[in-house]
Amino acid sequence: MAYLEPHLEIVILPKDTVLYKAGDLISYTYFPHDAIIGLINVMEEGQFVEVASFGREGMFGLISAIVSRESFGRYQVQVPGTASRIATEWMHEAIRVRPKLRRLVLSYTEALLAQTFQTISCHAVHTVEARCGNWILSARDRIDEDVLPLTHAELAEFLGVQRSTISTVLRAFQRQGLIAQQRGGIVVADRSGLEEITCECYDRTRRTYRRLLPRSYPPVCPS
Repeated sequence: MAYLEPHLEIVILPKDTVLYKAGDLISYTYFPHDAIIGLINVMEEGQFVEVASFGREGMFGLISAIVSRESFGRYQVQVPGTASRIATEWMHEAIRVRPKLRRLVLSYTEALLAQTFQTISCHAVHTVEARCGNWILSARDRIDEDVLPLTHAELAEFLGVQRSTISTVLRAFQRQGLIAQQRGGIVVADRSGLEEITCECYDRTRRTYRRLLPRSYPPVCPS
């Protein structure tokens, strides 16, 4: 990152900001600090689904712009925060002249592909309860805070289910003491308990990132 630093600028990413829409020319590569950004595929009939999400473990706006430089889908801020960004042209040049940086990008590409593979499988075979626990834990890891600024409607949107379904799941989590709820937010109250009810995908994804990008996540401290 030292080579990139002179060309990086820090930007504030307000919640729900759309950074790119499908087909937009990707001008910048972003490195989130404490924000979470979702890559959303919007279907012709108006339905949409989260294909991938990005936090401080990685970047976005490079891998999907290697050839066409066009966005696959809609990049939207799910959890507000800050990020560093760099002109995509500069990022391509840095990869060309810096082998260590190129290897790091390739390692992240492999980790992201593995994560996407796991996410597709998760949506196909695991319960909403397990997927919800997975999303909450992953978000908590990315921002390193127990308070997640998420509403029931937003979490339902990310998981592709009805709001009423998520409300039922979150009430059950609260009765079990796994989370607490406050206006406009969800509080992780029992991290280890959430890990017990979530699916294998959470641990598999973390292990992949630890193997390919050892510094992508800090050590886990129980809530």
